[in-house]
Amino acid sequence: MAVKTAVIGLGIMGQRMVAQMQANPGYQVVAGWDPSAQACAQAQAAAPGLAIADSAEQAMADAQLVYLACPPVPRKHYALQAAAAGRAVFLEKPLGVDVAESRDLVARLAASGVPAAVNFTQAASPALTRTHMAAQQGQLGALAGVDIVVSYAQWPRLWQQGADWLRFRAEGGMTREVISHFLFVAQRILGPLRVVQACPSYPTQPDLCESHMLSRLENADGLPVSVFASVGGAQPDRQELVIKGQAESRRITDFYADWACTGAAFSPLELPAGDPRSGALQAQLGDLLLCLQGKPHRLATPDEALHVQILIETMLAGGAQPT
Repeated sequence: MAVKTAVIGLGIMGQRMVAQMQANPGYQVVAGWDPSAQACAQAQAAAPGLAIADSAEQAMADAQLVYLACPPVPRKHYALQAAAAGRAVFLEKPLGVDVAESRDLVARLAASGVPAAVNFTQAASPALTRTHMAAQQGQLGALAGVDIVVSYAQWPRLWQQGADWLRFRAEGGMTREVISHFLFVAQRILGPLRVVQACPSYPTQPDLCESHMLSRLENADGLPVSVFASVGGAQPDRQELVIKGQAESRRITDFYADWACTGAAFSPLELPAGDPRSGALQAQLGDLLLCLQGKPHRLATPDEALHVQILIETMLAGGAQPT
């Protein structure tokens, strides 16, 4: 039977996920809720038949699964409310912005025993699956490190303008929203990372998010992860992760396309057909069903998401972690 699902937060990601769940026979979206009447109206226009609840609590009342696409700060409250009622929880990333609060959330989710996962969208993607397998099987040779490059003409990007909170330092910024995805991938390949050095740059207006980020992270063997991120100038969006091996390197661009290089130019391995964003979300939903059934899955665990959050918040503070 389809999993009865409530969606809390009907902004960009909430609307996307409602559409993907409606197209997936494994899910039945029973209700959605957002404090913004405009977001609710947009969600209903994009997903005809979506029932809008009067409150988050009402939306969750008949659900078996609660998907949390609200901004980071209120996620803990709704996640614990859902878990206390025995409902599974699927959270957007980042897990949160306060590390102590997120540690408590992870511990309490574990104690509740409900299925829980975090939506790092590359977790179940073919690109990460192929790259991870190539690294594990030795196809890349000895690993040499990871490079992460993110660059935008403006932040938030044009399609994100409705989520105004993304431009503020309290919860937003490209480091939390984008670089966190690539650090998740890097940790899947290299193992746990620590921040060695971080140099964020912020606008003069103190409440705005970072405009640049330069960081070096390392794994337990000292392999480097180099991060370069910037906003500004006339340019196309650039989102690139390179896993460097002595025999072969792999590049993942725009989250979904993977490329290989043995010393010359990168060549595409398998460019995604159709809408790659839809394909990635459907892959996530497929693994989410496995998670709900207590079976092995590729989704990010709350513990993995917490580790990524610790890296991100350390970088944003311009700090470093001890060896």
